[in-house]
Amino acid sequence: MAKSVNKVILLGNVGKDPEIKVTASGVVVATFSIATSERFKDKTGNWQDRTEWHNLVAYQRTAEIIRDYVKKGNKLYVEGRLQTSSWDDKTTGQKRYKTEIIVSDLSLLSGRGEGGEGGSSSYAKSNTASFDQRGGAEDFSQSTEITDDDIPF
Repeated sequence: MAKSVNKVILLGNVGKDPEIKVTASGVVVATFSIATSERFKDKTGNWQDRTEWHNLVAYQRTAEIIRDYVKKGNKLYVEGRLQTSSWDDKTTGQKRYKTEIIVSDLSLLSGRGEGGEGGSSSYAKSNTASFDQRGGAEDFSQSTEITDDDIPF
């Protein structure tokens, strides 16, 4: 079988406080959403912003970290994979689908007073920090903006 990749990387803001549940077998599960924004020029040359909402799920230790440190408004860097589940709607009988991002690594980028408590904190299953708050995710996002002058053709 050919090699394949299922990897998602997001840098965005938490939409509301995460929901935390514990399964019957004792596994902690955190569900929450992150908003990412894209800025583009429309046909008339005016700048427009488009916000996309992403549904995320974390398990075990990562879910516990989310429970303890993540609040509405926090800026997060998240790595994970896409997972789609399906079921039959009991009322209509139609097939329904839900796509979520299963979180594998995350870094809390918000400082104190920026959408919640917490300092410069990085949490990941692999114990590696993807971004350092002092390095400024804001600086990174500003440096990646591309204008028409940057395109060579």
